[in-house]
Amino acid sequence: MSSTTELPDGSKSSDSLPVVSVVGRPNVGKSTLFNRIIGRREAIVEERPGITRDRKALPAEWQGRQFTLVDTGGWMPAGMSVVSDDQGQRDLDAKVSAQSEKAMAASDLVLMVVDGTTGLTEEDSRIAGLLKRLGVQVLLTVNKIDHPQRDNDIWEFISLGLGDPMPLSALHSRHTGDLLDTIIERLPLEFDDGTEDDELDDAAVDGEGSRDHVPGVAIVGRPNVGKSTLFNRMIGDDRAVVHDMPGTTRDAIDTVIDTDNGPLRFIDTAGMRRRAKVDDQAEYYSNLRALKAVDRADVALLVIDATDGITSQDQRLAERVDAAGCPIVVLMNKWELLDQEAKDEVMYQVGQRLHFLGESPVLRISALSGRGVHRLMPAIGAAMEAYETRVPTSKVNSIIQLAQSAQPGPHGARVLYATQGAAHPPTFVLFTNKDIPASYVRYLERSLREAFNLGATPIKMRLRRRD
Repeated sequence: MSSTTELPDGSKSSDSLPVVSVVGRPNVGKSTLFNRIIGRREAIVEERPGITRDRKALPAEWQGRQFTLVDTGGWMPAGMSVVSDDQGQRDLDAKVSAQSEKAMAASDLVLMVVDGTTGLTEEDSRIAGLLKRLGVQVLLTVNKIDHPQRDNDIWEFISLGLGDPMPLSALHSRHTGDLLDTIIERLPLEFDDGTEDDELDDAAVDGEGSRDHVPGVAIVGRPNVGKSTLFNRMIGDDRAVVHDMPGTTRDAIDTVIDTDNGPLRFIDTAGMRRRAKVDDQAEYYSNLRALKAVDRADVALLVIDATDGITSQDQRLAERVDAAGCPIVVLMNKWELLDQEAKDEVMYQVGQRLHFLGESPVLRISALSGRGVHRLMPAIGAAMEAYETRVPTSKVNSIIQLAQSAQPGPHGARVLYATQGAAHPPTFVLFTNKDIPASYVRYLERSLREAFNLGATPIKMRLRRRD
């Protein structure tokens, strides 16, 4: 039904795809319906409320019509929580509800999802009232109507005043085709002018299925280190739910913004913990989404809580990101909270525990106040430039020959010919007369890095022995 391209925040403009948002109270099946329309499991789904927290937007298609589909967290009245009566949880739920309201206001069509098994609730009525005040177009869908014998259960929801409800089973795909037909009928006609391909090209952020690849910048780190605060500051919008409760972000949320380096796709990921400590299914899938985001990113921003120092989990996460093969910019967040002695200790830990990151830049910032964040874009630009470097074969061979003249290989080992086989990251293929020790390969790599100003970007060295 759709491509896998992530879109910006779903806000509406005259030159974008029409926006369809899926809203409702917690645990009515919004994310299940979202996944069903998209055609794959993009949103995390679990049989308990409060899993979805941020807005997630993806392009969808039906009968040749494209639109942006937005998944939202469950809306709750102010001061109420479906999970617990804890004040922190209520504050978090209020922020999730605010994100849902933003999606409603920015939509061309709202799919209000209600639960046919529990019947009409006070929260359903309040959401209906909110949608009427916003004046947006609404399509009322009664989910979990798994059998024709239950079709009549939908009519109690007509009292919401949102028009005739539609029966649906998102889990079993019952009536989803009818729902999509109705969505297409309700979409604004001005979006249907043969411009869909151009719109998707403009918004494309994933190289798969698009002609214009928008580089991705993944923001990764342990839970509660300030990733979502930094994400919101970079994109200039409160797109991600920010709270001092660890594990607030569940999904990998993408937003494309225009920068001096061209369009960039910033990806806010869930905080990652050691697998042995992950005993929650939703957190397990959150970690998978985060790792997937790292694997497809062009640059990774490793956010570390400077007040905690470099923990063993920071070290393991840095190793995982480094293994993905993308450049890393280390961000020491909450730097303003440290005294001089603590600052010196943290920088010493960086040299000791993150030494394998080589020349990766280390920036000291405050995502909350914005201090030092202005240095981030130049660092990202330099990392991307090095990551995309392509060097002519003649220059590669010239540097390799100079390096071998200055320091010959052990036991007569020699590189006969060298070339750059790929970029993203720069990959060099060396044809040798015999096996070359790893220490000498590192020497040649350092020579290439210095000669072509490759900075902190990873370099792959492929050796081919000629018999």
